[in-house]
Amino acid sequence: MSEARRRGLSRFRSVRVRLLAIALLPMLVVMPLFIGITLYNWADRFDRLLIAKVNGELTIARQYMSSLLEARSAEVRALSESAALAEARASGDPARIKALLEARRTALGLDFLYLLPAEAPPLISPASASLNAPGKWPVVQAARAGSQSAAIDLFSGADLAAISPALAAQARLDLVPTEAAVPTERTEESRGMVMHVAAPAADGSALVGGVLLNRNLAFIDTINDLVYPAESLTEGSQGTATLFLEDVRVSTNVRLFADVRALGTRVSAVVRQAVLGEGQTWLDRAFVVNDWYISAYQPIEDSFGTRIGMLYVGFLDTPFQAAKRQTLLIITAAFLLVVALSVPIFLRWARSIFKPLERMTHTIARVEGGDLGARTGAPQTADEIGRVAGAFDDLLEQIQERDRRLNDRVAERTRALEEANQRLEATTKQLVVSEKLAAIGEITAGIAHEINNPVAVIQGNLDVIREEIGAADLDVETEFSLIYEQVHSINVLVGKLLQFARPEEYAGVIDSHPPEAVIRDCLPLVQHLMHRVAIAVDLDMAATEPVAMNRTELQQVLINLIVNAIHAMPEGGQLALGTRDQAEGGTPGVQITVTDTGAGMAPEVAERVFDPFFTTKRSEGTGLGLSISRDLITRAGGRIAVASTPGTGTSFTIWLPAGQEPPADS
Repeated sequence: MSEARRRGLSRFRSVRVRLLAIALLPMLVVMPLFIGITLYNWADRFDRLLIAKVNGELTIARQYMSSLLEARSAEVRALSESAALAEARASGDPARIKALLEARRTALGLDFLYLLPAEAPPLISPASASLNAPGKWPVVQAARAGSQSAAIDLFSGADLAAISPALAAQARLDLVPTEAAVPTERTEESRGMVMHVAAPAADGSALVGGVLLNRNLAFIDTINDLVYPAESLTEGSQGTATLFLEDVRVSTNVRLFADVRALGTRVSAVVRQAVLGEGQTWLDRAFVVNDWYISAYQPIEDSFGTRIGMLYVGFLDTPFQAAKRQTLLIITAAFLLVVALSVPIFLRWARSIFKPLERMTHTIARVEGGDLGARTGAPQTADEIGRVAGAFDDLLEQIQERDRRLNDRVAERTRALEEANQRLEATTKQLVVSEKLAAIGEITAGIAHEINNPVAVIQGNLDVIREEIGAADLDVETEFSLIYEQVHSINVLVGKLLQFARPEEYAGVIDSHPPEAVIRDCLPLVQHLMHRVAIAVDLDMAATEPVAMNRTELQQVLINLIVNAIHAMPEGGQLALGTRDQAEGGTPGVQITVTDTGAGMAPEVAERVFDPFFTTKRSEGTGLGLSISRDLITRAGGRIAVASTPGTGTSFTIWLPAGQEPPADS
């Protein structure tokens, strides 16, 4: 292979590599990087949403526990100030006092209730005298000083046995070896975590009561039902709640086996250190008994300010991780499918550029090697490369014809000279040589003249195209040099053909629809929600103009607003839907209102309702509905606003430009 041919093929391969890179780089490199970064951010935001969800659930559980403690304290305070207790004490009959306290203990759901006089022994078992030694309980001290007090306190097994052997037995738990827990030599937990309340009574005495939380399944199940109502989690997940005495589960609905609660199991060492050791609130994934959970742990302090346990809520992480993996797999599979379908199309388009260029390059190499009969053989097409290939073949045809004429003339003159006088042989040979040189000069001049015309046309068009592409010329300077040396008019056309690989922008279609028809079509879709509560619908359809907005998008916005209004009226109410013609700034339009008589919103909530991910629905809202609705309305050239008064209701107002009247049915 000649050096010129090798140089031409090398440059052509460079062009091919660049074209392939331009065609495939966005799909095979840029797009995977973009999708990868997007998926990473999405997965991180997904995990943050789960952590935010469990943090809100921990707040609910903590508030319930605090409210329960306050309620017990208020009930004991009411009893300490009651006339019944005063009459019983005035009678001086200990049996009557004990009977009253026992009856009230049962009615209030307390595990113990006793009266602690200022100096006399408490009205419970005599063996419990040490239970109320001076200074033992800050709660009791505060009551004796005249202040109502309540706290979570830690009772020893002896303290519980002094009150009731049954309470001591209820508190006692066998410790279960637990994976990832801090090693311990203890085999049982006999202490009890008690909801401890005391209220001042007459004459410096105190009324003391309490609820043992060990094995208090009703208490922990109530928290779980409050935090995780039915269908609040994704399918396959389950919510759990636990009360820890230090690191031991003393009340839980976490299962060790299918029908066995994990009482006596212990928390992992890393959680114990963060919550009990450092006093932090744990909000992260954690290993709970035998699986991973999205978990929230908060320390519990007793009346001395000492961390004695933890409150935990959480839900099974596996279904959420499975859903996330499935989403990632679907996106990956969809991307690979798009690549599999689009890359062959891109390669086919690129081939339509490579093939003619490759034929011209090979033809140039053959002509340089002396084969004037070489042709590109490219199909005649109307595009730029097709026209250049055709002009190139015509130019080669003209060159070959000139060469053929030259050979014929040389042969004719040679035969005439051979018939001449032998005596003039030397002179004739010289004349033949001179004639050949003259003919070659003439042919060369003719060839130059014949080449200049098509080359000038091609060169002129190349200059125009080169001016059109401007600074992009520097990217293909080498290819232009090759084209000017061979046919002076090839590579600039390659840049224009690259536009085939550029997708066209797509603009959506905006339809015109009567707003009343769209609203009436929305009502059957939410009828099942309105049947659950007594909601009356009031329609005031006064608009005569159609609205200029995609029907499906308008229906999506209206359904979202109607569903929000229904959720705002759980006890029933009035839902008003109205339309009227309303011009703004000289532009005809239609105003649509959606008004409810629900609880309304505070001003700070109303200001944020259109923010992405802002929601007041703790268990089911995503905070995206109103944000998406605003984007759809804005894209249609309209606007949406909200007005709300707490306790009165909320009204959303939509304004959309009027559209053209739809043609009447023939």
